[in-house]
Amino acid sequence: MRAIRQHEFGGPEVLRIEEVADPVPGPGQVRIRVEAAGIHRLDTSIRAGDLPPTMPRPELPMTPGREVAGVVDAIGEGVDEGWREAKVVAHLGPGSSGGYAELALADETQLYRRPAGLESPEAVAAIGTGRTSAAVLEAAEITPDDIVVVTSAAGGMGAILLQGIRNAGARAVGLAGSAAKLEIARGFGAQTVADYRSDGWLETLHAVEPRVTVLLDGLGGDVPRQVYAGLAEGGRMVRFSGDQDGYEGGAKIIDILGPWVQGRIKEFEQASLDAAADGTRKPYVGSAFPLAEADEAHRALESRETTGKVVLVTTQG
Repeated sequence: MRAIRQHEFGGPEVLRIEEVADPVPGPGQVRIRVEAAGIHRLDTSIRAGDLPPTMPRPELPMTPGREVAGVVDAIGEGVDEGWREAKVVAHLGPGSSGGYAELALADETQLYRRPAGLESPEAVAAIGTGRTSAAVLEAAEITPDDIVVVTSAAGGMGAILLQGIRNAGARAVGLAGSAAKLEIARGFGAQTVADYRSDGWLETLHAVEPRVTVLLDGLGGDVPRQVYAGLAEGGRMVRFSGDQDGYEGGAKIIDILGPWVQGRIKEFEQASLDAAADGTRKPYVGSAFPLAEADEAHRALESRETTGKVVLVTTQG
């Protein structure tokens, strides 16, 4: 099979397509003929070896990728025969890899049947980005009285969060870094938008939306800090960026990364797939790259050239 291999830590150029042996499923495992593999911002940190102390560097060489969708083409000992040839999606786990390939292994316990009408790229977005979005929306407890700011509003999570805000009857505000991205945010429900790269953006935003009550942030940095400082009394921030320092103000901060999410991960995955299937919160795949161009996909993601969920697609399916 063809797979992306990484033999050293570094920039996107360390990701190279190679021919490698087909993986063989062990007991309790299936092999998936991959149609789409998700790319997450964490993947770029793993590639660079720039990881927090709580997350050890993977052993090299490796094939990156933790989110896949496709068709089960082989099963290991003890696996239910009903999975054979099933259309599936799976998150391979926080410490796992192998998704950037034409074939990938997954534990049977990680499998979900792909809902009818949901293509592999969208299913990948739902199982990864969507599950975090489900957790954010629950933690935010949005009501129709809220005015909610979403950073990176044209990204994969941003699009899902804007739909969740709309469903709650609240007012949605989308922040993004270009006019084109602002139009995407409007398309997913943002009633007010602001380009955080423009001069005076915060003052302009406050003139239109003087009472922001909720901030949903996965961006980190100065932009969310400035919004957080101006949250209305009784407001709250749900933070999923990992950025901890420099937040000055009295508003409540809810961090959803960590044990709370991990303890309920299957619940959030199922909720996200259900919402994707019924159209309540549809995943947005804005940037798809061929498998062999994983390096270009990483480069585009890191330079903020992408929109929506970023995926690699094979010629299968």
